[in-house]
Amino acid sequence: MDTISLDADRRIGGPYTFAAGLLGHLVPRALERRPELVAAYDIEIRTAAPQLRESVPERRSSLAGRLPTGQRILVPGARRSLRIANGLAEFVRDHLRDAGPLALTVTNLGAADHTDTELVTVLRRRLDPGLLRIDEGPPAPSTGPLRADFDRYRDEGFHHAMAESGLAVLRGMAYEDDPEGWQHLLQRVAGALEAIEREDEARELYDRARRVSTDPKHRATVAYATAMILVRHHDPARRDPEQALAWINEAITITSLLSDRRERAFHLGFDLNGKALVEVRRGRHEAAMELVQRAIDLAETDLAGEHPIHRLVLHANRAQLLAMAGRTEEALAGYTRAVEADPGYPDYYLERGNLLHRLGRTEEALADYEAVMRLSPPFPEAYYNRAEVRFAAGDLDGARADLDHTLELDPEFAPAYVNRSGIDVVMGDYARAREDVVRGLGLTPRDPHLLCVLGQVELAEGRRPEARTAFDGALEADPELVAAWAGRAELAFESGEHDAALADLTHALKLAETAELLFNRSVLYRAAGLADKARDDLLRAAELAPDDEEVRRALAEA
Repeated sequence: MDTISLDADRRIGGPYTFAAGLLGHLVPRALERRPELVAAYDIEIRTAAPQLRESVPERRSSLAGRLPTGQRILVPGARRSLRIANGLAEFVRDHLRDAGPLALTVTNLGAADHTDTELVTVLRRRLDPGLLRIDEGPPAPSTGPLRADFDRYRDEGFHHAMAESGLAVLRGMAYEDDPEGWQHLLQRVAGALEAIEREDEARELYDRARRVSTDPKHRATVAYATAMILVRHHDPARRDPEQALAWINEAITITSLLSDRRERAFHLGFDLNGKALVEVRRGRHEAAMELVQRAIDLAETDLAGEHPIHRLVLHANRAQLLAMAGRTEEALAGYTRAVEADPGYPDYYLERGNLLHRLGRTEEALADYEAVMRLSPPFPEAYYNRAEVRFAAGDLDGARADLDHTLELDPEFAPAYVNRSGIDVVMGDYARAREDVVRGLGLTPRDPHLLCVLGQVELAEGRRPEARTAFDGALEADPELVAAWAGRAELAFESGEHDAALADLTHALKLAETAELLFNRSVLYRAAGLADKARDDLLRAAELAPDDEEVRRALAEA
């Protein structure tokens, strides 16, 4: 067994200090034995180990990599580092399966950056210890202050490093020393704090900026950012769209007065787009659409040849609003325009795939989800969404395999527990369904869908009081959850409470008229001696599902 020792102290090399050392050991060997494996994980390796970029060519790229820094407006989200970690884990796993096992001793893991801590967690979770053994060594002496590579931190979404090193620099830097540099750094640091759900600290920085700066562009940016905290706060209880409206109007007032036409078009377009989100949160979708269209018009008129990412974001946002309004063909055209503008950027394939799935265009939706899988480091949402398509097509095994992989990539992806437990109920594996419900409720304790599945499990296993409690809890959390009304109706029917069962089923049908619900109500009507009503429900069920053999058989017997 090969053995190496690596120091994970972030003060040596910043984010991915440990990863860079590990890849420095493995990648040269992998290039000799399996260069195609290295190529398959080019993004992950180049992100974590910049020293290897010359030997690992860029295979997957997006528009941002070809633009000046000032036009790269899309900063990676906080979840990107988990995708990178999963990709690196898969590279390490596949390489070691070929090259043989490895024993790692990692020192100063307690002083590692978030990226390395996350990577070690993923490696331990996903790799057999017989293939990769990770032992923690004793602490070693510190090497000094964290390096401040702010451009790398921003471009790669290293938010924890940006926050830590940026706050340290700001503590020792006065606004008067370098007003432009101070403002630029403060905006980056505050944005990083927002990304890692430290919004209160970000707000403090914005308030500090307002106390010292009178620069119009900076004050507009700070007003915009404050509004975004108020509509996107990770705690929904702390969102305040009305206060956000006041701040975004402040930003728009300032940027509308900028004298340079192109500068005004960019900054004002950005703020109008932000106000559109505020209006969505206020339930004013038409107003949001008008704002995004104004931003698009500004970009197309005054930013020709510049800021292509800004323009594609605007078209994608307009597509999202169009989809909300039911204007699906226009929405698809908008997403397609965004995809064609940057074919290497995965997110808009995902959005388009979701819309195609809702429209029943299954093959096209699958193609978009699989494009995400090819273009991006492991993306849990793509596998989760493909599972929904496979489930709708009746491929329960394929759907479950995708959900298994989703949760392997991200064990805290709560919706995947909902869907996987539902599949287990359909397949009659109630013990496994219960396990997923328990895991899911540990993440989202009042999730109505999980409570509904729990009710189905309890009912199947004969625990009727527990089933009633679960169904009631689901309906308290979501009074429009059809499956919970139907489940409670089944429980009432089995308990001999036919009137209660009929009331719950009728309520479910008011929310969603389906052949299955109509068939079940026909059974209740027939049991109550109401043959005409039973037949009416069966006739309607046959209209909705003309190929349903059970419905046709019941009609023949009615």
